[in-house]
Amino acid sequence: MRYSMIKRYFLLSLLILLSGTQIKAQQYGLFNTRTLFDAFENPAQKAFVLDSSRKYASNFFLPYFGLNAAHKGDANYTLSSLIHDGTYDTRGLPIGTGNRNQLTESSNIYLFSFRIFQSHKFHKELGFSWQVRSDTYADYTNESLVLFDDFRRFSDSQMGVLNGNGNAQSYHQFSINYRENYNKRLAFGVKLSLLSGITYNKIDITRSDISIDPALDQISAGLTGTYRASFLKGDEISSKTFFPDFKNPGLSVGFGTTYTAKSGVFIMGSIKDLGFIRWNNNAHDFSVNDVATASLINSYETGELGDKLTDIFENADRRKGFYTATNAKADFLISRRYAFYTPSFILSKNLFYKGGDAVLVNNFRYNDLSLSLSPAYNLNGFMQLGLQGMYQTPNFEFFMGTDNLLKSATIAKKFTDNTGYTGASFYMGLGIKFGYVVEHPQNSSYMPGVGDEADQEKGFFSKIFSVFKKKK
Repeated sequence: MRYSMIKRYFLLSLLILLSGTQIKAQQYGLFNTRTLFDAFENPAQKAFVLDSSRKYASNFFLPYFGLNAAHKGDANYTLSSLIHDGTYDTRGLPIGTGNRNQLTESSNIYLFSFRIFQSHKFHKELGFSWQVRSDTYADYTNESLVLFDDFRRFSDSQMGVLNGNGNAQSYHQFSINYRENYNKRLAFGVKLSLLSGITYNKIDITRSDISIDPALDQISAGLTGTYRASFLKGDEISSKTFFPDFKNPGLSVGFGTTYTAKSGVFIMGSIKDLGFIRWNNNAHDFSVNDVATASLINSYETGELGDKLTDIFENADRRKGFYTATNAKADFLISRRYAFYTPSFILSKNLFYKGGDAVLVNNFRYNDLSLSLSPAYNLNGFMQLGLQGMYQTPNFEFFMGTDNLLKSATIAKKFTDNTGYTGASFYMGLGIKFGYVVEHPQNSSYMPGVGDEADQEKGFFSKIFSVFKKKK
């Protein structure tokens, strides 16, 4: 039965989203740490230290990764039962109340990163990276879950019970990152990326209704909305889908700056991943405005209603290419070091999609060890507490942490109520520097960019800003 196949696919999707395998792009505890991750995420940030670091840095295909997903709403218990027991239980979900559920997830895996210290003059650094990213947001009703379990709970006619919206996008990102000092206090950086789309889904149901007539042995479900996706049926996805083939190409750019005041205050700002993906002409882009009518008995026994709802989408299907925006962010950080303690205040806001964070990172450092506590407020209504531990020398770094300590600690427990929200988060990474030490010119007989033609040249950003000075 197609209905049972739809149900299994739907349950599997929810399980994957909330089983703790999703990855959070913003590991705020790593901001202003000068790790390899920090340097690639914040384009103007340094990764090398003069007289200490070696010339090259890489993660050697040992992925930087993290886990973060959150869900808020009455469906917490239903999803908890699905994760822990493998059962799909909606008996405790109230219907007819208008209550809604929200799910958020984002991911950012650095599969490979490689960075080069180019020149002492202007402290030039050049980096290359390969990432896999994803972003998900869903807003849906309790009734949307009950429909897949026991639609006999519905009675008479109910309007708007299936209204909701959601989007999910994943893609490969191949980037070149360049940064340099403009002067002793000011630095600029840029990150240019070539994208290859993996999957995209967006659904927006604006009108819906369910009508049940036991006397006529009839159930009807009406849907009005739009659907846009890179695939409609499961057989359109294969293992090849997840490899970069640039059939869905895109571009993005990121740029940022850092400034260190005489007082020691450090300021960093950046625009990240401002770009688009062009999904090819085999993608699906269509509107739905139809009613599925089926037998009550047959729908319960054979899934007839599910088959009819599937027919609505298949009959409306239109193949068409389209463009989507990447989840660009604007980040701002201000920080100052006090001996072993460094507080950092961070504001991060999604530019095109819902969401953002306000974070206070409290970093405590002793020799090569550091510990960070990061309370954060997510604009989707979540409060989080991050915890991070790091061992970092000039040529080696290893970190492990979570953006959501309390929820991650309780995710192994089965929830017995629907208060608050569920969530899980974990991230870790490793970076190694190798080659000769990038010593200061006064301590070395040779230094790249010193004593040769490069020593007489202006920096890239100095050349750009000099053009504006001449015009004046």
